[in-house]
Amino acid sequence: MDIRERVIYRNLKHEELLEHMACLMGMAKCDGEPDPFSCAGQLVDLAARYGFEGNLWHCFLALCLGDNENAYTTACEVRGAAGGTLDELAKGDFSIFKALFDFDLTSLSPSFVWKQLADYRPAVQESRVFNRRIRDRLVKLAVMLGQAEDTETFQNHMVEFYRECGAGKFGLNKAFRILEKEEGAETVIDPIVNVEHIYFKDIVGYELQKKKLIENTEAFVNGKEANNVLLFGDAGTGKSSSVKAVLNEYYSRGLRMIEVYKHQFKALSDVLEQIKDRNYKFIIYMDDLSFEEYELEYKYLKAILEGGLGKRPGNVLIYATSNRRHLIREKFSDKRELDDDLHNNDTVQEKLSLAARFGVTIYYGSPDKRQFQTIVKALAKRSHVDMAEEELFLKASQWELSHGGLSGRTAAQFITHLLGQDQEK
Repeated sequence: MDIRERVIYRNLKHEELLEHMACLMGMAKCDGEPDPFSCAGQLVDLAARYGFEGNLWHCFLALCLGDNENAYTTACEVRGAAGGTLDELAKGDFSIFKALFDFDLTSLSPSFVWKQLADYRPAVQESRVFNRRIRDRLVKLAVMLGQAEDTETFQNHMVEFYRECGAGKFGLNKAFRILEKEEGAETVIDPIVNVEHIYFKDIVGYELQKKKLIENTEAFVNGKEANNVLLFGDAGTGKSSSVKAVLNEYYSRGLRMIEVYKHQFKALSDVLEQIKDRNYKFIIYMDDLSFEEYELEYKYLKAILEGGLGKRPGNVLIYATSNRRHLIREKFSDKRELDDDLHNNDTVQEKLSLAARFGVTIYYGSPDKRQFQTIVKALAKRSHVDMAEEELFLKASQWELSHGGLSGRTAAQFITHLLGQDQEK
């Protein structure tokens, strides 16, 4: 059997390591003998990166299968078993992978190295790439595939994995960014490895704002009609944190988020084309959105929100945060310019129409003194700050006077300052 006889699962992310290992096992022809110590070292590096344990060879193969997007895997994530010719072609590939799973790793030389990798115990189980749920699911998949009695059972395990977790980068990651490419090249949607773990319970106050955001997101995740959302208001009030909380709360229900900056708006059409048929709900996230008069990128965004000939996919919404209610900057000098404009109402409407295309707008205002103290008290309790309430509020007032005023961000920075002082003592 030769691993080059694969039809569906080709050009894997770690193809070179797979071929070198197959060569050591006599299942592929290579130019020269691969270095077994180098192969073992690469498997250990992947284990440290992804948090793998147990049989590292099996974990590596499970990663190759789970992290691959092809015609078969994307079909399985939508409807389970793909059916037809795709199923038969994939079955042929799975017979090759089952042979790789069945190979006794400890029979390779030097045996003392491979015995360690066949029963690997990590120093730390946390993954630097996936969240814990995905890491655990991949390790479980590796065990199940290693125990599969035949190719049909092996394939059934993979179908269930794709149906449950999805396939490729969208299945194994929750957040993404756009990488700029050369003119004419396809836009790359790249995973963001470390996402801040913020949940709605971590955001003190703003209950009405959170309720409005949750209701819209719930409708979206449940396949109902939902609106694009603009979160606007004062700096440091929790707008961005609320969007991050949306991602963390609804990730397990198939929500994914793609961060896009305004200079990348030209690539939005390409991004939508790549995600429109995937079995996930996508939020395009635009942080701190605003435009100067001379910046015309907002016209691309207007066409995506509403108004372009192409319809926005049903599995995509846009969530944006801004310190401005009206996203395009306006000046008093505009009034003088409008006096010379034959159609001044058209000019005003041009500037207001962008914000109007967000169906839901949510205002985040700065807290008053009492609300600020409530936030400080809650954060202090959460961080186990041992200080009398009167002293805590006094120091918080002194801090906010010279550190940005009343806001949730200022309160969080104050608590971080207190924690830093405690560590120095």
